Amino acid sequence: MAKTRNGARQYADVHTSSGLGEESPHRLIQMLMEGFLARINSAKGAIAHGDMEAKSVYISKAMGIIGGLNEAVDIEQGGEIAANLNQLYNYINLRLLQASGENSEQILDEVASLMKDIKEAWDAIG
Repeated sequence: MAKTRNGARQYADVHTSSGLGEESPHRLIQMLMEGFLARINSAKGAIAHGDMEAKSVYISKAMGIIGGLNEAVDIEQGGEIAANLNQLYNYINLRLLQASGENSEQILDEVASLMKDIKEAWDAIG
């Protein structure tokens, strides 16, 4: 849990200056997930419009968000569920690299679907 708080706190520190204020660690993780999905949608739009520079920027930002989410996973205290989540985040990152290289909206749909499933489970905790 300490790792989750640290990851969430880092996110809060970055966004406090942007007017988001104090949010619970649970809500901050939700915001990261929402931000990931928004970046994936933007990357898909960029691919559809042939804007490869924007696609790269959005996928890079999505990968950064996955990195932040993965840092918040406490494998020691979270056991098998945390280990599985860590593996899933690593898989998503690999697929994002592949989507970028192949300009694949289909792969972006896949990772968005995975994140929606994770987010749905996370939202149910709240």
